[in-house]
Amino acid sequence: MERVHFRSMVGRLLCGLLLAVVATVAPARAAQNELLSVHLTPPPPGGDAPAQVEIVMATEALPRHLELKRPHRFVLDLPATRARPAKSLPKSLGTLITAVRSGPQANGDLRLVFEMPAGAAVNWTPPTAPAKRFSFLVWPSAAAATATAVATAVVASPAPTTPAVVLAPVKTEHEPAEGREVVVAIDAGHGGQDPGAIGRGGLREKDVVLDIARELAARINREPGMRAFLTRDGDYFLTLRQRIRRARDAGAQLFVSVHADSVRDPRVSGSSVYVLSLKGATDEQARMLADRENAADLAGGVSIDDKDPVIASVLVDLAQAAQIDQSTVAAERVLRSLGRVNDVRKPKVQQAGFVVLKSPDIPSMLVETAFISSPADERLLGKPERREELAEAIFDGVRQYFVDHPPDGSRFAKERDANRQRDADRRVVATVDETGESARSGKL
Repeated sequence: MERVHFRSMVGRLLCGLLLAVVATVAPARAAQNELLSVHLTPPPPGGDAPAQVEIVMATEALPRHLELKRPHRFVLDLPATRARPAKSLPKSLGTLITAVRSGPQANGDLRLVFEMPAGAAVNWTPPTAPAKRFSFLVWPSAAAATATAVATAVVASPAPTTPAVVLAPVKTEHEPAEGREVVVAIDAGHGGQDPGAIGRGGLREKDVVLDIARELAARINREPGMRAFLTRDGDYFLTLRQRIRRARDAGAQLFVSVHADSVRDPRVSGSSVYVLSLKGATDEQARMLADRENAADLAGGVSIDDKDPVIASVLVDLAQAAQIDQSTVAAERVLRSLGRVNDVRKPKVQQAGFVVLKSPDIPSMLVETAFISSPADERLLGKPERREELAEAIFDGVRQYFVDHPPDGSRFAKERDANRQRDADRRVVATVDETGESARSGKL
């Protein structure tokens, strides 16, 4: 009776604490506007004509934009906006727009991301005043866009005659017929004013790990059923908590923090993989690494101390137990895969109190790809082909984790179920064949 009461009490406490955590990561400002639709108009057949994208808002807005490379993306941030709960985003538009996705930002904005080939050219004229409709053109090449010299401004024309495709709720993941994508958050350590470790040859950790993270993201995005999210895709500073929050906002089902750290002993080399420990580090080296990474927040002039000791001591202890188990399962596969292309410092997954791994709802690992403090490792990390090998090895381990432990409704889960059904069908056919053969031989 006392045990049942204790479980009930802990359950109520955990529920309340989880609500408190959700409140801390809620957008800083409530959404006031609404995204009604995103309409894609394909180019006419033949020639170098552009595709058109039209965005319709409930009230006037003044969006911000940026273009990103590797992969090529055009990004629109819609201030204080939420998505209308209806149909899903358009998936793609042939070869000019290969993918469309959305995600809420920590400040309450809604981000739209349009992926396109590396050679495509976007023709967008930033509006000078708020409006309800915006459009831009995507050309197959910069030459085609320049030759036509079309400038796209705020669209004031009536709504398109063809039915518009309306956006789905932001938190609902897109689920095609073959199963929804699994999202992997890739966190390139350090950045901005925090260079991370610096090798004797001048190689900076923040640069190396960003390149590896981008290679890993590109490899994940080429795999059917998987999608990568980079917590940072440039040289800027993020606090450790911001990295966790960005991964959660992206709906990540796995968090991989990529590093290439240093220790005092230059003889230490090779790869290591870490998961969170609630009881202390597995060895002194792990403790020192965790202290170093956790202190990175100080470079941005902020404190990494948890402001709520109850959440730190109770919620983490209770809710993260299962997370650590799953993190270890995933980390073991990544470590095994890294061992095929690099020496490993320890044959088992290590544990330490890394703040960046403290998301209670996302399995998380920290990968030390190599040690910049090792002259040999620094030389290897300076080679692009070596960074590609490390990214490929991490990808292989991550993919194997999802094959072995597919999330419900994912493409991996549906492939597993289809394989099981095929095996069952084969057994039925074999039984039928065996029965028929027995009947023909007079045994039945």
